[in-house]
Amino acid sequence: MTSAAGSASVEKLKNKLKEPAADIRYLLCRGYRRKGAIRFVSNHYRLAEEERHILTRLVFDPETAAKRNEKRLTCSQLKGCDIFIDGYNVLITMESVLQNETVWFADDGFLRDTRGIFKNHTNTTTTYQAVDEMLTTLSVLAVNSATILLDSQMSNSGKLAQYIRRRATKYPFTVEVRTSKNVDFDLKQAGHLGVIATADSVIVDAVERAADLTACWMKIKGIQGESIGDN
Repeated sequence: MTSAAGSASVEKLKNKLKEPAADIRYLLCRGYRRKGAIRFVSNHYRLAEEERHILTRLVFDPETAAKRNEKRLTCSQLKGCDIFIDGYNVLITMESVLQNETVWFADDGFLRDTRGIFKNHTNTTTTYQAVDEMLTTLSVLAVNSATILLDSQMSNSGKLAQYIRRRATKYPFTVEVRTSKNVDFDLKQAGHLGVIATADSVIVDAVERAADLTACWMKIKGIQGESIGDN
């Protein structure tokens, strides 16, 4: 559980970023390029690198945000579905929650962490805990099947795949785990076969139906995410 000091720090950060986020949305609505708008506003408010990273992860123009939101299925709509999961995208965000890190709902409605550790990720006991939480969530949601894709270039991705396969045997739905050199491409190609579970913007933009598995898990657990104002 987040400490009182941690909660106060998050509130202070939200208040600090609310106005810059609104300014970025204003510029995006008027046709400014996203990268330039974020840089201009961040420089104007003299934001730290971490604060700029948060804005990059969370703030989008309203049209883009609305299109992604329309693709996102609710948790109850996943019953009986075949799910293709962006493994590390989901597990790393779950790890953030388990480690009491702040996670945020972006303008497009998808939950994102802001640690930026993807390339340096290694398997820990928290990773394995996240696996169990992910599989349990899929069971509660009563999916028909889950295909979990892991980036093969990640450290010990094969070991993690084996662990997921072992843990999956006790669940009442079909589970396939694969490592891949190009998870993004594979998920885009699988878009017509089922629902894609990811918060990766590039993938969400390319598929017809998406799901936020971490957000469903948090909803089941009664865990709240943060957000920066209204888009």
